[in-house]
Amino acid sequence: MSDSLKQFRDKIDQIDSEILSLVNERAKLAREIGHAKEDGVIYRPEREAQVLRRMQTENQGPLSSEAVSNVFRAVMANCRALEKELSIAFLGPLGTYSEEAALKQFGLGRNAVVCGTIDEVFRHLESDSADYAIVPVENSTEGAVGLTLDLLLGSNAKICGEVTLPIHHCLLSKQTDISEISHVFSHGQSLAQCHEWLNRTLPHVEREAVTSNAYAAQMMHDLVSSEGTFAAAIASKRAAELFDLNVLAENIEDDPKNTTRFLVLGKHDVAASGQDKTSLAVSTKNKPGAMVDLLEPLSRHGVSMTKLESRPSKEGLWDYVFYIDIEGHQTDASVQAALAELDARASVVKVLGSYPVAVV
Repeated sequence: MSDSLKQFRDKIDQIDSEILSLVNERAKLAREIGHAKEDGVIYRPEREAQVLRRMQTENQGPLSSEAVSNVFRAVMANCRALEKELSIAFLGPLGTYSEEAALKQFGLGRNAVVCGTIDEVFRHLESDSADYAIVPVENSTEGAVGLTLDLLLGSNAKICGEVTLPIHHCLLSKQTDISEISHVFSHGQSLAQCHEWLNRTLPHVEREAVTSNAYAAQMMHDLVSSEGTFAAAIASKRAAELFDLNVLAENIEDDPKNTTRFLVLGKHDVAASGQDKTSLAVSTKNKPGAMVDLLEPLSRHGVSMTKLESRPSKEGLWDYVFYIDIEGHQTDASVQAALAELDARASVVKVLGSYPVAVV
């Protein structure tokens, strides 16, 4: 080893020791804060969002903002675990994008409550067999997840945060030759997100939708191929690692910006972080001008709407519930004023939660 290389490594060793000491000092302070809390709430998404934004602002590189966020998410997750190992419910099996969203938001220090359906995710949260839940709510290519919206309306869960996850699909198989693939399995949305790639690359394969991408990958792991039958799954690279599959192709999604938004659900309200979003469910009578009446207070009070989605109310023919995302926290004066007027005009107004805007 050259003298210059040894000097660099010695310096890194010194810095690593300093980092270890500082991280443990931070952990001790976090534990003391936990003891001082009166409400017993361990997960404070507004505080964590503030920390991540400040670190990104102060970051001068060469690490990217996303890399800095990943480092500090891991630090905060392990400090949080000193108070309690939080249990997180999400749509399984292991290897789903829902699990990736849970890992991104809560880190490795968490207990997984792996669920078979989105309904089951809600049930675990509502029965207190999970501390928090992660559910998909919309995809940039395929739109809203209607079941999640429907369940939010009837649940006492509160939205505590959001996670945006870039979705990169891979073609996975026990086989090593992509030209031999005759069947492709995946969730219906993933098949749709890779439609053009499949048309170009595997135009003659049979496509079959299953309950999740990870389940498709698990099928490939358990598959005993008969002669002349070769199958593949569309799933994540993590699923390839979990189920010991070959990655035949990466990033096969048609839209390279394909992103899924997930909601973090809990049982408590979240304080303002300074950069927040509020989600509402609003219902009104089916009459001319009803939608204009609902939106007018938002416009007059300068509250920006970032999303408007409608779903059948299931209580009357052609009655709808409108799901609205607005900028700001429900404690902000302008939002409070707009909500007060909205409440007087609508049949139902349910605040689903105010929470920090997702940090990359």
